[in-house]
Amino acid sequence: MAEQRTDHDRLFKELLSTFFEEFLLLFFPKVYEQVDFHHLSFLSEEVFTDVIAGEKHRVDLLVETKLKGEDGLIIVHVEHQSYTQSTFSERMFIYFSRLFQKYRRRILPMAIFSYDEPYHERSSFMIQFPFLTVVDFRFLTVELRKLPWREYIRQDNPVAAALLSKMGYNEDERIEVKKEFLRMLVRLELDEARQRLLFGFFETYLTLSEQEEIQLRNEVSQMETKEAKQVMELIISYEQRGIKQGIKQGMEQGRKKGIEEGKTDIAKRMLAKGYNVETIHELTGLPIEKIERLKK
Repeated sequence: MAEQRTDHDRLFKELLSTFFEEFLLLFFPKVYEQVDFHHLSFLSEEVFTDVIAGEKHRVDLLVETKLKGEDGLIIVHVEHQSYTQSTFSERMFIYFSRLFQKYRRRILPMAIFSYDEPYHERSSFMIQFPFLTVVDFRFLTVELRKLPWREYIRQDNPVAAALLSKMGYNEDERIEVKKEFLRMLVRLELDEARQRLLFGFFETYLTLSEQEEIQLRNEVSQMETKEAKQVMELIISYEQRGIKQGIKQGMEQGRKKGIEEGKTDIAKRMLAKGYNVETIHELTGLPIEKIERLKK
């Protein structure tokens, strides 16, 4: 379970640190206007020990920048667990307090709730008496599952594209969500490294079944636009990368299962997806005659 959590943290941290400017523009445009992006650096991971709970908590992203001309920090914490946390806002206050104690500068706190079930989290922590409010701590929030995904597909923003996979779609919309993600990816025209980052993030949280992938290809092939051709090329490109990776893994496991058997399984899946014999031969190395027999 801990390993899975670490993977989530790494994925979000990589996405947000690569596209931090786009993240602020998408969700917090007023903050975006105040940040000097010429003065932007990501500080090393900060680990705090909560003495009462006996747990270690991490600030996922700590950004040093200038806010309206003054030195400042931005905390971005990503919360993946959906169980009720009456102490979450208190934890955010503790993060904030300890960072302020260390850096003694203005700090802007943010929290991203990325779990699958919608749940309203408090975005403030208060300590008050009838005669005095001692603490009124507030922080900015993004609750991904509450966001209507269709409202984000027209924004050419890489963070919006990746986070479609975590927004509020229904199960019967999964194919459409991926189709719109691919269309966004085509429009963004990113370099290969950033494109792969977005694709890998999206696929982690929204993975279609083989039958759904076939339906996706069919729907894209029926689109009568120039964009449709580019989307199909993107699908084929990533499928071929996955197939080559599968062949490599199959060869590494060849002593146990048999390399030929692994290639045959891959060829069957490619045939089911409509690949022609020559392409399968080129990618797997299987003889054309054998592929023809599998086809029959």
